[in-house]
Amino acid sequence: MKLLGNIIWFVLGGFISWVSWIVIGILWSITIIGIPIGRQCFKFAKMSAAPFGKNIQFSDRGSSLILNILWLFFGGFVMVTEEITLGVIFCLTIVGIPFGLQHFKHAKLALLPFGATIYRI
Repeated sequence: MKLLGNIIWFVLGGFISWVSWIVIGILWSITIIGIPIGRQCFKFAKMSAAPFGKNIQFSDRGSSLILNILWLFFGGFVMVTEEITLGVIFCLTIVGIPFGLQHFKHAKLALLPFGATIYRI
């Protein structure tokens, strides 16, 4: 069932999220200083391509606070806005609610990507 959900997800809107994470990751990776942030974006691109069967655990450590603030101003706000918009659009239909909930999960991830860990369910 996870495989079917991931295929439908990618065709109906996950592709947009995946491409956005890849583009942001490439832009961050242009500079040497931004490579760690770009690598994190590529991890999340992989997760946004097939989110069913994966969950996100957020850390409450303060060590990633500076990176999260920097991320929010230089790419995070755009990603959060995109994910929330796609989530609302999908939740307008009954069939799209599971996909909308995945977009909302990605919006939280786009808001606080550093200190987050992706794991399989």
